[in-house]
Amino acid sequence: MDRVLGRLRDERDRITSGLLELEAQQGYKLLKGAPLTGRTADRWAGIGDRMASMWRLFEAYGGVLGRAEEIRARRKRPDDAELAELEHLLRGPSIELATSIPLEKRTLLGPSTERLSLDDVVTRMTALYEKAARDIAEVDTAWSALLTRLDRAAEAARAVERMLESLGPDPEYDRLKGELDGLRETVRTDPLSIRPAAFDGVDAALASLRSRLEEAVRVRAEYDQRLRRIEETIGLVRAAEDEAVLVRDRILAKIASPVLPDLPDSSAALADRLAAMGAVPGRWTELAARVAQLEEAAAAALEQARTTVATIAGILERRDELRGRLDAYRAKAGRLGGAEDPELTELYQRAYDLLWTSPCDLRRSTAALAEYQRAIGDRK
Repeated sequence: MDRVLGRLRDERDRITSGLLELEAQQGYKLLKGAPLTGRTADRWAGIGDRMASMWRLFEAYGGVLGRAEEIRARRKRPDDAELAELEHLLRGPSIELATSIPLEKRTLLGPSTERLSLDDVVTRMTALYEKAARDIAEVDTAWSALLTRLDRAAEAARAVERMLESLGPDPEYDRLKGELDGLRETVRTDPLSIRPAAFDGVDAALASLRSRLEEAVRVRAEYDQRLRRIEETIGLVRAAEDEAVLVRDRILAKIASPVLPDLPDSSAALADRLAAMGAVPGRWTELAARVAQLEEAAAAALEQARTTVATIAGILERRDELRGRLDAYRAKAGRLGGAEDPELTELYQRAYDLLWTSPCDLRRSTAALAEYQRAIGDRK
């Protein structure tokens, strides 16, 4: 009997340590102190019920064990009655639990209580402990992962906020700050309802905003220089547009009914936008966007104007290409012995007259050249 008592005392001490260590877990402390909601609140309610059940069971366990220790301490050799009582306390169903039997397992007349041995109590406490420990660990793991992401996002937000102190307000940051505050509140009250990936959008948006703010810092440092470059680009646009007009006029004089693209006319509007550009203290993020947009617009306008010049000039180049081909075909006809052929001479002259007449009809010239080419081929 003394060996049983010794085992149970050791068991009691280990159970005490286990319960206290469980309550000392960081996850348990966070759960106990946080204003929980949603899934996490439901999980905590289950953990709380299990912890309360374990302490009630442990109190009953300790009470029975204390009673047994008291009986054993009365005399060096217990009498038969005391031995019988010790046997019942230590090995029998000595713990009575009120209304612990599930309703579906009761009958109309009872029982409304359940009797357990000390070993039964330990078995039940072990199951409750393992479930509570798993649930606490799950919440703690979720919290740890989320707090890591929250700290990273908060640091990124602080870096952005420091930049905004000199650049001025930005509505995108206000929106992201509100979203981050919402995530922080969810992490605090219901970490089981979200995953770390919930921070992906905020992280990406903060990184994009930081990049935009860094560009604003560069714009502020290079503002005058960049405006001068924009002005130079607008000058090139204007020159390309003037060239397009000259080339168009030359084409209209030399080519009959040419299909011409619309002439570019962006330089004046770009110049107006540049004139309206002005440094606004405290609004550098907005100004950086406007500078970038104007740079992009000026570059696109220059490309369009130069493309238009090339397209229009290409019409005249097409005529020159046809002239060169006509000379090449004539040389070929001579090599084939057709220099004096009346039909080839007539076809050549017709193509020549069309190509060297101003304005030149490219459609008819192309058809005449093709007919001359076919006729030469027939002479092979």
